[in-house]
Amino acid sequence: MNEKTYCSFCQRNSNVVGIMVSGPDGRICDDCVVQAMEVIQTQKGNAMINEIKPIHLLPPKKIKDYLDEYVVGQEEPKKALSIAVYNHYKRLMQPINKKNDVVIEKSNILLIGETGTGKTYLARTLAQLLEVPFCIVDATVFTEAGYVGEDVESIITRLLHAANYDVSAAERGIIYIDEVDKIACKGDNPSITRDVSGEGVQQSLLKLLEGSIINAPPQGGRKHPDQKLTAVNTENILFICGGAFDGITRTIANRFNLQTIGFSSAARRSSVKHEEKDLHKYVSSADIKAYGLIPELVGRLPIIRGLEPLTQSNLRRILTEPKNALVKQYMKLFEMDKIALTFTDDTLDFIAEQAIVLKLGARGLRSICENIMSEAMYTAPSSENMEKLVIDKDYAVAQLNKSRIGLVHQEKNIEKESTMMAVSQG
Repeated sequence: MNEKTYCSFCQRNSNVVGIMVSGPDGRICDDCVVQAMEVIQTQKGNAMINEIKPIHLLPPKKIKDYLDEYVVGQEEPKKALSIAVYNHYKRLMQPINKKNDVVIEKSNILLIGETGTGKTYLARTLAQLLEVPFCIVDATVFTEAGYVGEDVESIITRLLHAANYDVSAAERGIIYIDEVDKIACKGDNPSITRDVSGEGVQQSLLKLLEGSIINAPPQGGRKHPDQKLTAVNTENILFICGGAFDGITRTIANRFNLQTIGFSSAARRSSVKHEEKDLHKYVSSADIKAYGLIPELVGRLPIIRGLEPLTQSNLRRILTEPKNALVKQYMKLFEMDKIALTFTDDTLDFIAEQAIVLKLGARGLRSICENIMSEAMYTAPSSENMEKLVIDKDYAVAQLNKSRIGLVHQEKNIEKESTMMAVSQG
């Protein structure tokens, strides 16, 4: 009987092992079970890394239709993104043939628009649809090598993390670089200090955008200096950059005004001032260079699209129409407490009107709604027998006036009235 009480793999007796699992033709100890599990997981991991997932090609119209479900307006930027992603898919599917002299080059994109117009939200919505690794990074953290901050190579580290450290998948991914206007050169700055987050960072970005072999630290470079670097080819990585470029409308307006002389210049200036809210759609490479991006970097961003400022009607639609609309989120929150929440049309118009005053775009909508709904979200879950809650304009105005936002609005209105009185008296 004792001759059979040993592990069929390691030949150890049951007296020296923890647990012995018996079968019809043999036995296995707990240590051998753990080792076998590790071998299986390793083999499966290698198989997943070596396997390249086939790409499901989506036409530009379907990509835009998906973006339309979440993003209101911005037709031209959505079309540009859809076409760029579609061409990126086709580049990845292009067969490798050295005899073929036609090589499809990638076209990186630059999105320009005021804060709250949907630049980052477009990228995040696009990430939900794509079947390639996608990551969003912030350019404000990058500095020149040797200074406090992150190196540009950490962008590839983020993409590697999104690709589960699969290099072949990361080399087919898409990167969105937000706040790229914050690394513009400060050429007119009289300070004698070094511009550690300006032109030096732009120079480092050139090799990433163009396509080269980047040695990226998988765990971040400065906290783990002794780690082994991973070589990643950025030739097939699509880069989408975005930034507010605050004040670039003045550069665009000046460019229009320089084309007029004599008596027509005043009329032209009046026309430009009238269309100032739509000037972003006229942005060009020359305006980007004048803002502070070096020509080499601008040349690697051939597609430039400006996002139009959101109007009151657009903000009104953003509250209710998208799949993830703000009103739908609040209704879902109250539905979990078995309370039916509704907003009147006058309330929605009032919220959109106040968002225009804040000048924060779609982000201002949440700030206003939170101030209006905070009292209701505090008291409603504890109220008994409450099955329905209607938010009308009077309630919204009263709650907003109690908040700090309401005080800011009152101060602005007082300043506006005093300015009008001074002008009338003058």
